[in-house]
Amino acid sequence: MKKLIFATGNEGKMREVREMLEGTGIECISMKEAGFDGEVDETGTTFEENALIKARTVAKALNLPVLADDSGLEVDYLDKAPGIYSARFMGHDTSYTIKNQAIIDKLEGVEGNDRSARFVCAMALALPDGTEVTTRGTMEGLIAKKIKGTNGFGYDPIVYIPEFGMCSAELAPEQKNAISHRGKALRAMKDEIVKVLA
Repeated sequence: MKKLIFATGNEGKMREVREMLEGTGIECISMKEAGFDGEVDETGTTFEENALIKARTVAKALNLPVLADDSGLEVDYLDKAPGIYSARFMGHDTSYTIKNQAIIDKLEGVEGNDRSARFVCAMALALPDGTEVTTRGTMEGLIAKKIKGTNGFGYDPIVYIPEFGMCSAELAPEQKNAISHRGKALRAMKDEIVKVLA
């Protein structure tokens, strides 16, 4: 079975990728399971650049195909912040309950489509031979006025998805995978992964 390393320490993301690759004959393991526990400095200015930096660094260290992602929340009213700084917004150790409430507070008095936001995910695949591929997926929504739902993680409880009439964190996992930014980027990437690894 071909191995693919996913450069993440996030169990939620690992689960999504493993589910997506079921039946392809490709085993996905985390970078920690593969023996990489170094830190990667994300110095890029876009989601794609950061994903590529991660994938390249780990692929070089392990000499194996590596998948990496960089994702975040863009709030239009906040000039697309927190964007690539989504995980670091208000500090790494700040809980998402606090981060989510802070974003809701910043949009106090803002109504309707002016609350537009999206989740963005860029996926990057780096192979030891230097081959690189990137894909991008987005999930459009509005910033909710209240934190809602317990499914998902991060900013899921404050992104309201109009087509479902609920927040991302209220969606069942299958519903979310069908429309999520990571799901879209991964489905586009899955074809590339299968092409080069299967």
